[in-house]
Amino acid sequence: MNRKELNPDSSPQAAFGARLRKSREDRGWTQEELAHRMGYSSTHISSVETGRKFPTLRLARSADRVFGTGDTLDTFERQWREIRHGVLLEGFPEYVGYEGRAVEIRLYEIGIVPGLLQTPDYARVLADSAVRRGAITPEQAAERTSFLAERQEALVRFRPPMMLVVMDESCIRRPVGGQEVMGAQLDRLTEFAELPNTVLQIAPFDMGERRTFDLPMNLLTLSDLSVVAYAESQLQGHLERETTSVLPMLTAYHQLQAEALSQAASVAMIKEARKGTP
Repeated sequence: MNRKELNPDSSPQAAFGARLRKSREDRGWTQEELAHRMGYSSTHISSVETGRKFPTLRLARSADRVFGTGDTLDTFERQWREIRHGVLLEGFPEYVGYEGRAVEIRLYEIGIVPGLLQTPDYARVLADSAVRRGAITPEQAAERTSFLAERQEALVRFRPPMMLVVMDESCIRRPVGGQEVMGAQLDRLTEFAELPNTVLQIAPFDMGERRTFDLPMNLLTLSDLSVVAYAESQLQGHLERETTSVLPMLTAYHQLQAEALSQAASVAMIKEARKGTP
Protein backbone atom coordinates (compact mmCIF):
# COMPACT_ATOMS: atom_id res chain seq x y z
CA MET A 1 0.00 0.00 0.00
CA ASN A 2 1.42 3.35 -1.04
CA ARG A 3 1.13 6.00 1.61
CA LYS A 4 1.85 9.66 0.94
CA GLU A 5 3.44 11.27 3.97
CA LEU A 6 2.31 14.82 4.71
CA ASN A 7 4.13 17.60 6.48
CA PRO A 8 1.34 19.28 8.50
CA ASP A 9 3.47 22.42 8.75
CA SER A 10 3.77 22.83 4.99
CA SER A 11 0.35 24.47 4.61
CA PRO A 12 -3.00 24.84 6.41
CA GLN A 13 -4.51 22.50 3.81
CA ALA A 14 -1.89 19.82 4.59
CA ALA A 15 -2.54 20.26 8.31
CA PHE A 16 -6.25 19.63 7.74
CA GLY A 17 -5.53 16.49 5.72
CA ALA A 18 -3.06 15.17 8.28
CA ARG A 19 -5.54 15.73 11.08
CA LEU A 20 -8.31 13.97 9.18
CA ARG A 21 -6.03 10.97 8.55
CA LYS A 22 -4.84 10.81 12.18
CA SER A 23 -8.40 11.04 13.51
CA ARG A 24 -9.41 8.19 11.21
CA GLU A 25 -6.44 6.00 12.06
CA ASP A 26 -6.83 6.61 15.81
CA ARG A 27 -10.23 4.92 15.48
CA GLY A 28 -8.91 2.09 13.34
CA TRP A 29 -11.06 3.03 10.35
CA THR A 30 -10.15 2.59 6.73
CA GLN A 31 -10.71 5.36 4.21
CA GLU A 32 -13.71 3.40 2.92
CA GLU A 33 -15.23 3.23 6.41
CA LEU A 34 -14.72 6.94 7.02
CA ALA A 35 -16.08 7.77 3.57
CA HIS A 36 -19.24 5.79 4.32
CA ARG A 37 -19.74 7.54 7.65
CA MET A 38 -19.17 11.01 6.16
CA GLY A 39 -21.12 10.49 2.94
CA TYR A 40 -18.19 10.80 0.54
CA SER A 41 -16.27 8.47 -1.74
CA SER A 42 -13.04 6.92 -0.48
CA THR A 43 -11.24 8.63 -3.37
CA HIS A 44 -12.46 12.01 -2.14
CA ILE A 45 -11.34 11.29 1.43
CA SER A 46 -7.94 10.18 0.14
CA SER A 47 -7.55 13.38 -1.87
CA VAL A 48 -8.33 15.54 1.17
CA GLU A 49 -6.05 13.53 3.45
CA THR A 50 -3.13 13.93 1.04
CA GLY A 51 -3.78 17.60 0.39
CA ARG A 52 -4.69 17.13 -3.27
CA LYS A 53 -8.26 18.37 -2.77
CA PHE A 54 -9.36 21.48 -0.90
CA PRO A 55 -11.75 20.64 1.98
CA THR A 56 -15.23 22.17 1.88
CA LEU A 57 -17.39 23.52 4.69
CA ARG A 58 -19.74 20.56 4.26
CA LEU A 59 -16.86 18.10 4.62
CA ALA A 60 -15.51 19.91 7.71
CA ARG A 61 -18.91 19.81 9.39
CA SER A 62 -19.30 16.17 8.48
CA ALA A 63 -15.93 15.42 10.06
CA ASP A 64 -16.98 17.23 13.25
CA ARG A 65 -20.13 15.11 13.34
CA VAL A 66 -18.33 11.81 12.77
CA PHE A 67 -15.44 12.50 15.16
CA GLY A 68 -17.53 14.28 17.80
CA THR A 69 -15.53 17.50 17.66
CA GLY A 70 -18.43 19.83 16.88
CA ASP A 71 -18.75 21.07 20.47
CA THR A 72 -15.04 21.57 21.07
CA LEU A 73 -12.89 24.67 20.64
CA ASP A 74 -10.77 23.03 17.96
CA THR A 75 -13.33 21.96 15.37
CA PHE A 76 -12.67 20.90 11.80
CA GLU A 77 -14.93 23.77 10.77
CA ARG A 78 -12.71 26.30 12.56
CA GLN A 79 -9.68 24.82 10.83
CA TRP A 80 -11.47 25.01 7.48
CA ARG A 81 -12.26 28.68 8.04
CA GLU A 82 -8.59 29.37 8.77
CA ILE A 83 -7.70 27.75 5.45
CA ARG A 84 -10.35 29.75 3.67
CA HIS A 85 -9.17 33.02 5.16
CA GLY A 86 -5.63 32.10 4.23
CA VAL A 87 -6.34 33.35 0.69
CA LEU A 88 -7.51 36.71 2.06
CA LEU A 89 -5.34 39.59 3.12
CA GLU A 90 -4.66 40.24 6.79
CA GLY A 91 -7.47 42.16 8.42
CA PHE A 92 -10.01 41.42 5.72
CA PRO A 93 -11.94 38.60 7.45
CA GLU A 94 -12.41 40.86 10.47
CA TYR A 95 -13.52 43.70 8.19
CA VAL A 96 -16.14 41.44 6.58
CA GLY A 97 -17.58 40.75 10.02
CA TYR A 98 -18.18 44.48 10.47
CA GLU A 99 -19.42 44.84 6.88
CA GLY A 100 -22.33 42.50 7.50
CA ARG A 101 -23.52 44.69 10.41
CA ALA A 102 -22.82 48.13 8.95
CA VAL A 103 -25.61 50.68 8.51
CA GLU A 104 -23.61 52.64 5.96
CA ILE A 105 -20.87 51.46 3.59
CA ARG A 106 -18.55 53.81 1.70
CA LEU A 107 -16.29 52.30 -0.96
CA TYR A 108 -13.60 53.66 -3.25
CA GLU A 109 -12.01 51.38 -5.84
CA ILE A 110 -9.35 51.66 -8.54
CA GLY A 111 -8.95 49.40 -11.57
CA ILE A 112 -11.69 46.84 -10.88
CA VAL A 113 -15.34 47.02 -9.92
CA PRO A 114 -15.77 46.74 -6.12
CA GLY A 115 -16.46 43.18 -5.00
CA LEU A 116 -19.90 43.94 -3.58
CA LEU A 117 -20.99 45.17 -7.04
CA GLN A 118 -19.38 42.41 -9.12
CA THR A 119 -21.43 39.95 -11.16
CA PRO A 120 -20.61 36.25 -10.62
CA ASP A 121 -19.01 36.02 -14.07
CA TYR A 122 -16.85 39.10 -13.52
CA ALA A 123 -15.71 37.79 -10.13
CA ARG A 124 -14.98 34.36 -11.62
CA VAL A 125 -12.81 35.83 -14.38
CA LEU A 126 -10.69 37.67 -11.81
CA ALA A 127 -10.31 34.54 -9.67
CA ASP A 128 -9.44 32.37 -12.69
CA SER A 129 -6.83 34.92 -13.73
CA ALA A 130 -5.19 34.59 -10.31
CA VAL A 131 -5.14 30.80 -10.79
CA ARG A 132 -3.39 31.13 -14.15
CA ARG A 133 -0.77 33.36 -12.55
CA GLY A 134 -0.19 30.73 -9.88
CA ALA A 135 -1.26 33.11 -7.11
CA ILE A 136 -4.02 30.79 -5.82
CA THR A 137 -5.25 27.24 -6.46
CA PRO A 138 -8.45 26.40 -8.37
CA GLU A 139 -10.01 25.36 -5.06
CA GLN A 140 -9.08 28.69 -3.48
CA ALA A 141 -10.55 30.49 -6.49
CA ALA A 142 -13.84 28.68 -5.94
CA GLU A 143 -13.79 29.60 -2.26
CA ARG A 144 -13.01 33.22 -3.12
CA THR A 145 -16.01 33.58 -5.42
CA SER A 146 -18.23 31.72 -2.95
CA PHE A 147 -17.09 34.01 -0.15
CA LEU A 148 -17.91 37.08 -2.26
CA ALA A 149 -21.39 35.73 -2.97
CA GLU A 150 -21.96 35.31 0.78
CA ARG A 151 -20.86 38.92 1.38
CA GLN A 152 -23.29 40.17 -1.25
CA GLU A 153 -26.15 38.10 0.18
CA ALA A 154 -25.49 39.47 3.67
CA LEU A 155 -26.42 42.94 2.41
CA VAL A 156 -29.82 41.82 1.14
CA ARG A 157 -31.88 42.25 4.29
CA PHE A 158 -34.98 43.98 5.59
CA ARG A 159 -33.06 47.18 6.28
CA PRO A 160 -30.09 47.15 3.90
CA PRO A 161 -27.19 49.50 4.57
CA MET A 162 -26.82 52.77 2.72
CA MET A 163 -24.07 52.24 0.13
CA LEU A 164 -22.02 55.10 -1.28
CA VAL A 165 -19.59 54.01 -3.97
CA VAL A 166 -16.98 56.05 -5.81
CA MET A 167 -15.13 54.23 -8.58
CA ASP A 168 -12.12 55.47 -10.46
CA GLU A 169 -12.90 55.72 -14.18
CA SER A 170 -10.43 52.87 -14.76
CA CYS A 171 -12.98 50.49 -13.21
CA ILE A 172 -15.34 50.89 -16.16
CA ARG A 173 -12.66 51.34 -18.85
CA ARG A 174 -10.57 48.27 -18.02
CA PRO A 175 -12.05 45.31 -19.97
CA VAL A 176 -12.46 42.18 -17.87
CA GLY A 177 -13.58 38.84 -19.31
CA GLY A 178 -14.46 40.04 -22.80
CA GLN A 179 -17.35 42.10 -24.10
CA GLU A 180 -20.17 39.90 -22.84
CA VAL A 181 -18.91 39.71 -19.25
CA MET A 182 -18.01 43.40 -19.18
CA GLY A 183 -21.32 44.43 -20.73
CA ALA A 184 -23.28 42.53 -18.08
CA GLN A 185 -21.11 44.09 -15.37
CA LEU A 186 -21.77 47.61 -16.63
CA ASP A 187 -25.48 46.82 -16.70
CA ARG A 188 -25.20 45.69 -13.09
CA LEU A 189 -23.70 49.07 -12.16
CA THR A 190 -26.57 51.03 -13.70
CA GLU A 191 -29.05 48.78 -11.90
CA PHE A 192 -27.19 49.36 -8.64
CA ALA A 193 -27.44 53.13 -9.12
CA GLU A 194 -31.24 52.86 -9.33
CA LEU A 195 -31.64 51.31 -5.88
CA PRO A 196 -33.09 53.55 -3.16
CA ASN A 197 -30.22 52.91 -0.74
CA THR A 198 -27.30 53.59 -3.08
CA VAL A 199 -25.23 56.42 -4.53
CA LEU A 200 -22.81 55.63 -7.36
CA GLN A 201 -20.21 58.10 -8.60
CA ILE A 202 -17.29 57.96 -11.02
CA ALA A 203 -14.02 59.74 -10.26
CA PRO A 204 -12.97 60.72 -13.81
CA PHE A 205 -9.41 60.63 -15.08
CA ASP A 206 -9.37 64.40 -15.46
CA MET A 207 -9.83 64.78 -11.70
CA GLY A 208 -6.04 64.54 -11.65
CA GLU A 209 -4.38 65.52 -8.41
CA ARG A 210 -7.74 66.25 -6.78
CA ARG A 211 -8.27 62.52 -6.22
CA THR A 212 -7.88 62.08 -2.46
CA PHE A 213 -6.94 58.38 -2.34
CA ASP A 214 -4.23 56.51 -4.20
CA LEU A 215 -5.39 53.11 -2.96
CA PRO A 216 -8.83 51.48 -2.54
CA MET A 217 -10.60 52.49 0.66
CA ASN A 218 -13.54 51.00 2.59
CA LEU A 219 -15.32 52.90 5.37
CA LEU A 220 -18.10 51.38 7.49
CA THR A 221 -20.48 53.21 9.79
CA LEU A 222 -21.84 50.89 12.49
CA SER A 223 -25.11 51.15 14.41
CA ASP A 224 -23.41 53.05 17.27
CA LEU A 225 -22.17 55.58 14.64
CA SER A 226 -18.55 54.51 15.06
CA VAL A 227 -16.57 54.21 11.82
CA VAL A 228 -14.21 51.42 10.77
CA ALA A 229 -11.74 51.85 7.92
CA TYR A 230 -10.09 49.18 5.81
CA ALA A 231 -7.40 49.73 3.17
CA GLU A 232 -5.07 47.36 1.39
CA SER A 233 -2.02 47.26 -0.80
CA GLN A 234 -1.06 44.42 -3.12
CA LEU A 235 0.20 42.24 -0.28
CA GLN A 236 -1.30 43.56 2.96
CA GLY A 237 -4.59 44.75 4.37
CA HIS A 238 -5.09 46.99 7.39
CA LEU A 239 -8.17 47.47 9.56
CA GLU A 240 -8.36 50.71 11.54
CA ARG A 241 -10.83 51.48 14.33
CA GLU A 242 -9.12 54.37 16.13
CA THR A 243 -11.19 57.54 15.72
CA THR A 244 -8.14 59.78 15.35
CA SER A 245 -7.00 57.75 12.36
CA VAL A 246 -10.40 57.09 10.78
CA LEU A 247 -11.85 60.63 10.81
CA PRO A 248 -9.24 62.07 8.38
CA MET A 249 -10.08 59.22 5.98
CA LEU A 250 -13.77 60.06 6.28
CA THR A 251 -13.02 63.70 5.52
CA ALA A 252 -10.96 62.68 2.48
CA TYR A 253 -13.86 60.53 1.27
CA HIS A 254 -16.26 63.48 1.51
CA GLN A 255 -13.79 65.56 -0.50
CA LEU A 256 -13.59 62.77 -3.08
CA GLN A 257 -17.38 62.69 -3.42
CA ALA A 258 -17.46 66.46 -3.92
CA GLU A 259 -14.96 66.24 -6.80
CA ALA A 260 -16.44 63.12 -8.45
CA LEU A 261 -19.15 63.20 -11.11
CA SER A 262 -22.77 63.32 -9.98
CA GLN A 263 -24.66 60.04 -10.05
CA ALA A 264 -26.54 61.09 -13.19
CA ALA A 265 -23.31 62.00 -14.99
CA SER A 266 -21.67 58.81 -13.72
CA VAL A 267 -24.48 56.62 -15.05
CA ALA A 268 -24.24 58.44 -18.38
CA MET A 269 -20.52 57.66 -18.54
CA ILE A 270 -21.18 54.00 -17.71
CA LYS A 271 -23.82 53.77 -20.43
CA GLU A 272 -21.40 55.36 -22.89
CA ALA A 273 -18.78 52.74 -21.95
CA ARG A 274 -21.45 50.08 -22.41
CA LYS A 275 -21.79 50.90 -26.11
CA GLY A 276 -19.91 48.45 -28.24
CA THR A 277 -20.52 45.54 -25.91
CA PRO A 278 -23.17 42.94 -26.87
